[in-house]
Amino acid sequence: MALPKKIQKEYYTYAEYKYWPDEEKWEIIDGIAYDMSPAPGMTHQKMVGEIYRRIAVFLEDNKCEVFVAPFDVFLPKLNESENETSTIVQPDISIICDKSKLSEKGCTGCPDVVIEIISPHGASRDQIKKRHLYEKKGVKEYWIVHPVDKILWKYVLIGDQYGKPQIFDNKGTPSFEKLPDFKLDLLKVFGPDEEVKELSPKKYTRL
Repeated sequence: MALPKKIQKEYYTYAEYKYWPDEEKWEIIDGIAYDMSPAPGMTHQKMVGEIYRRIAVFLEDNKCEVFVAPFDVFLPKLNESENETSTIVQPDISIICDKSKLSEKGCTGCPDVVIEIISPHGASRDQIKKRHLYEKKGVKEYWIVHPVDKILWKYVLIGDQYGKPQIFDNKGTPSFEKLPDFKLDLLKVFGPDEEVKELSPKKYTRL
């Protein structure tokens, strides 16, 4: 998908982003526009929905709130105005505990937790570019979920860098550092391991 009509340059900000068509999904990272199409597949969406549902139920009486994409997260540089903001992302799932960051536009400032479910066309962006971005901006906790391999990587900010990730398979129950009572049962998210059945030898019958 090409950039929206009449929007053809190398550096973008919210001043342009807010006029782009609603039916087109974009993110801007350090002024570079990233096309989020094609739309996520069924497995990705089911996984986003299941994780979001479980977190939302847990947070029902909590000051923290959970949001699911499309939901704009503005990550401005120091002294950038709203229109000058050159990084606007749409994490699959965001948890925000500071309500002063929230408005009808979305969240301004880093969420407490970001969860991204990997899609084939966005794997490197989620695992490399966004991990560096969230680390630099101070997102305290970043989870990357791989639906095919049934693996979850949990990064926690230590000082100004993410420590070595904790890795969970479908038998794991990761929790948030800020919300330790929450346990995500990954067996309910990923499902059980697929059973591999040995094929019986073929039998041939002479006609």
